[in-house]
This record gives sequence, structure tokens and C-alpha cells, in this order.
Amino acid sequence: MNQLDLFSHIGAAYAEAPGGALENAALYRLVAKRAGIDSEHLDARAPIGNAGALRSPVKRKIRWYQQTLKQLGVIERIPGERGIWRLTESAGKDLHKAAASVKLVAFSTDLGIAIWGRCQEVYSGISEPIALCVTSPPYPLRQARAYGNPEEAKYVDFICEALEPIVGNLIPGGSIVLNISNDIFEPKSPARSLYVERLILALHDRLGLSLMDRMPWVNFSKPPGPTYWACVNRVQLTTAYEPVIWFTNDPLRVRSDNRRVLEAHTERHTRLMQAGGAHRTAVYGNGAYKIRPNSYGRVTEGKIPRNVIQRGHSCNDTLAYREHAAALGLPMHGAMQPTSIPDFFIRFLTEPGEMVVDLFGGTARTGLAAERLGRRWIITEWILEYLRGAAELFRNHHGFGMHPGLLAVNGGIA
Repeated sequence: MNQLDLFSHIGAAYAEAPGGALENAALYRLVAKRAGIDSEHLDARAPIGNAGALRSPVKRKIRWYQQTLKQLGVIERIPGERGIWRLTESAGKDLHKAAASVKLVAFSTDLGIAIWGRCQEVYSGISEPIALCVTSPPYPLRQARAYGNPEEAKYVDFICEALEPIVGNLIPGGSIVLNISNDIFEPKSPARSLYVERLILALHDRLGLSLMDRMPWVNFSKPPGPTYWACVNRVQLTTAYEPVIWFTNDPLRVRSDNRRVLEAHTERHTRLMQAGGAHRTAVYGNGAYKIRPNSYGRVTEGKIPRNVIQRGHSCNDTLAYREHAAALGLPMHGAMQPTSIPDFFIRFLTEPGEMVVDLFGGTARTGLAAERLGRRWIITEWILEYLRGAAELFRNHHGFGMHPGLLAVNGGIA
């Protein structure tokens, strides 16, 4: 009986029991029946542990995986009842957040691992040199999303504490990229909050990070908002961008290289290069900008991107994740980032084989982009259901493996 089948049998036994509750003796019988284990083998005893006490190895293994399901938040002990466990009231429906000290490898590939746990606790125990952290933290919204978010008053401390262990392991010239929200407003006011500016200053003053750039992520497919101040009271314009803030610990040794993210030339510029460049002389900006004969005549591999990122919020990976989550009966993540965002920064700021991390992994887009680009990666996420759905995006990647306990984290049993 392999461990994948065992988890499936245990989860199915609870799912099919009246009220989702079972005493251990009944659990042993049901699992044995599903697994084709006869009663003689189920009850057979052997010396266990240093004391050599006679115990059933099969029952012991069932209890061990039962405890893993408890850790995953799938089952719980019935208060006042000895040896009786049940499915949690919202197992497979609501979101299960990692408790303090829980650190579980949810799934992995040859290049990376996705960990169910709180980022501060996970990364404080990792000494791996990090080339890039690219992440989209929860925004300080007044109406929290299902996965929760910190209050604006505590946001700067929250981000600084989360990033501190990352900064400690950042290689010289390594980078940190944060995608945060610009649509946070002062209480009962259409004036935008200054939390972004306070955060930038705090990351410089507390953690010694240097600001390299503020890059707007322009997304014209965003729904109209802010609803109250733009659509109801008509005093604001509807938003089309979010800030992406780029920091490094050493600007003189920063590891960025814009040749890794060159874009295709326009047809007009290609014709200009092929014709030998400009055939005129012109001066603009009081001499600051000059065009001479043969300017732009050198044929280059591509053009340097502008520091504006224009992307829609949807992508094929988002569609695939939604299909997997729906098939598994999982709740949908409410704020998915397109894979093209981390893809761009991973290419721009790292080289193959270097380590990329994401503190707030969500649906694992940073890990997915790093995997495809040949970078090693670690992501953390404290919502178990999001990792369960994200795992499906990695199934075809080399060395994929999923913790058997995740098989029971869905609307049914895998």
C-alpha cells in the first residue's frame, strides 16, 4: 500500500462517514477494506521503537497519516471524545491558513519547492543565497480579501519584517521587486494614502535597500475603480496601473542586464537601421538631444524596454489554474498576477541557476516563471488551497512531486 493510496483511503473514509466522523477502530477497518488488507495483516503486531513494544505497523502508519491530515486542517478531534476524529466543518470549502510553526513542502520539482507556511518563519531558517525576490504582498485594503491582509497602519512593519530574512541572504547586487496597490485612500477621503512613500523610505532606512525604479504596471483591462470616488462621486479617474517597486542592496553591483529583456524593433526602426540610419542633422532640447547622419544605423538585436509594464491581468496560466481549481472544488484566488510579470523581472535581474523567491506565493506564478527559465526557486504561501490548485500547473515539469496530504485538500477526494 503506497502512501498516495493510503492518504486517499483515509480521506475517503472520513468523507463517506456519517457527519464526517470516525472512531479510530472504524477508520482502521474501512481503510483496510479499501486497500484490500485482510484483518489478520491489519491486526498483526511487531516490535516498534526502542522499547520494542508490540504494535500493529499498519495501524501505526494510518495514525501517522491521520496526524498529517490534522496538521493540514482537514480533520480535527471531537472535543471530549477519545479516539474520534471528524472532517473540519469547512474542510475543502474554506481557506486553511498555516498555523504558527507549520512548514510543509506542498510540492516540488528538480528546480524548486513550494512551502505551506508563514514566510517569516520559513525564510528565517533558510541560508540559501538569493538573487531575486519578486512578490505581490497582500494589499492594505479596508475590506479584506478572503486570504486576509494587514491594516494600513501596520503595513510598513509587516513588509519590513517579512523582507528582513530575505535581505539578509540577498547576494551583492541582488534585487527585491514588490507589486503593491496604488488604490489605498485616506479614511473617508478621495486623497490617496502615502503608504507607498512611507514603505519606500522604511525599506531604505531600516533594511538598507536602494530604490532602483518605480515601474507602473499598466492594465487597461482593470475594472473601473475606485468605485466610490470615480464611479459614484466622480472626483477621481478610473485606475489603470499598479506600482512595481524595484530595490537592490548594492546599486553599484546590481545584477540587472537589459540585454536579457530586449524587445523587437518596430518595422519602421528596422527599415531605418537597414538604410544606414538617419540622413539628417537635428538638435532638440537646447542641445540635450542630437541627431547626426548615420544615427541609429547600427543594427542591434532589439530595443531596450521602457520602464512601463503593459500587461493584462489574465493569461493562459490563469485560465489553467481556474480549470484545475474548479475541477478540484477549490476556492479561487481573488487576485492572480499574470505569469508575464515575474517572467520579465526574472529574466532582467537574474541568470540561469540563480535562486528566486516569493514570500506571498499565491498561485505560484513566480515559481512557474522561474521553473520555465531555468532558475531555482522557493515560494511560500499560507493558504493551503491555493497551493493545491497551483500544484497542477507543475505536473509536467521534471521531478514534480506533491505531498500526499494535499490529495485530500479539495471538494472531494483525488
